[in-house]
Amino acid sequence: MQKPVENLTKDELLALLDKETKRRAKAEKENTDLKFQLAYYKRLAFGQKRERFEGDKNQMSLPFEMEPQKAEKQEAELKEKLSDQRRKRTSAHKGRVALPEHLPVEEIEIFPEEDITDMVCIGKEVTDELEYEPAKYYIKRYIRYKYAPKNKEGVIIGELPERVIEKGIPGAGLLASILVDKYQDHLPLYRQLQRFKRAEIPIASSTLEGWTRQSLKIINILYQHLLEDIRSKGYLQSDETPIKVMDPAKKGKTHQGYYWVHHCPIDGTILFDYQPGRSREAANHVLAGFKGYLQSDGYAAYDKIGKREGVTHLNCWAHARREFDKAKDNDRERAEKALTFIQKLYGVEAEAREHNLSPEQRKALRLEKALPVINEFGKWMFDQMKHQLILPKSPIGKAFRYSMDRWDQLSAYLKDGTLEIDNNLVENAIRPLALGRKNYLFAGSHKAAERAAGIYSFFAICKKHEVNPYEWLKYTLENIMSINHKDIRNLYPQNYKKLQ
Repeated sequence: MQKPVENLTKDELLALLDKETKRRAKAEKENTDLKFQLAYYKRLAFGQKRERFEGDKNQMSLPFEMEPQKAEKQEAELKEKLSDQRRKRTSAHKGRVALPEHLPVEEIEIFPEEDITDMVCIGKEVTDELEYEPAKYYIKRYIRYKYAPKNKEGVIIGELPERVIEKGIPGAGLLASILVDKYQDHLPLYRQLQRFKRAEIPIASSTLEGWTRQSLKIINILYQHLLEDIRSKGYLQSDETPIKVMDPAKKGKTHQGYYWVHHCPIDGTILFDYQPGRSREAANHVLAGFKGYLQSDGYAAYDKIGKREGVTHLNCWAHARREFDKAKDNDRERAEKALTFIQKLYGVEAEAREHNLSPEQRKALRLEKALPVINEFGKWMFDQMKHQLILPKSPIGKAFRYSMDRWDQLSAYLKDGTLEIDNNLVENAIRPLALGRKNYLFAGSHKAAERAAGIYSFFAICKKHEVNPYEWLKYTLENIMSINHKDIRNLYPQNYKKLQ
């Protein structure tokens, strides 16, 4: 039992006071950390991401008819607006972008309504208008004529072209449209069914799902070659992103799987690889035998792979920058000082892009201008951690520790001019998938997520190389079953333009 305060000796009283001071300091620090986290989460939650609206519970119901005085006033305002728009339409329009020359042109000739019998045409004015017609469905009917010799021995018939789905009714163009709508433009299949209904074409949802599944299986033939090719690249940027998956083993719940995304900045190859988990074993499905430069964020699974023989591990300056940006509410002066150093590094990259430098020239520029900044930045952080009171678990302390623990990996991009300063290119490849998740919410099964990895990969490559995904996919579906296996890589999107 603790003695009453009045019975304590001087030394005991000082010890108790010191203990209470430390307890209060600890509580104050925890309170500061909690305030920072609250401010950070508020900034995430209430930042200007999109407009929000919450209805007023006391809002009155709308009237069915407008009062006569208001109707007259609205009519007068509408008349004035229409007059104003007519005046604007007759004025000269500067800076209009010319319409593309490859579009078909429908010419409509307009003659004056007046009598022009005795008049001479002195010229014409041409006005272009960009118009649109909804996509049309049509039946492609193959009519194969059969012939029999006069001796009635045997019959010959024209050979039916290779079809995407044997004995199925969809053509390559329709299947390409379905996949582009779903995986590129994020239009779920149930919404696509509504289009068929509007066109009075009776297609069952199970039929549409079957077409999709069979098309993805065909694309998977090409994807397996891409999977082998990506492993032989000497420089990969890797990242992972979650995807919810329906799992029969979890009734009423979804399983969180992951797409592991790998990008080669040298040739723009991108690969999505679905795995049910986020462990090092999941990353190893692609990276098990990888040799070369591996660039990633600070996730531990990559750290272990990066320590293997033959692998040089690079980290991402964009992730380091984010840590200091999060710490601004905790220690603005130090955070902004660190961000200034990082900004200088990105300034060197901007200069290299502006002058379109070769890899050798970019390496030389980095060694001249970026290396001194990195050295100064590292010395400053070391001095701050050694001589200044920085709590390790505070946001600024975590930001310092994140960069210092990865300093060699953050500096490794100086070794070669082909290397990037950050992982932003692979993150850019992931963004369309993040948009798709908001539309279809989850994959139907682990197998469905695996099949979708192939089409996500090729559509990402199409975007990277500015290839029309519909045209590429239609061509690939039409030719993949008949192409020589030695030439199958010609069907990669980056090679598609060469074939045209």
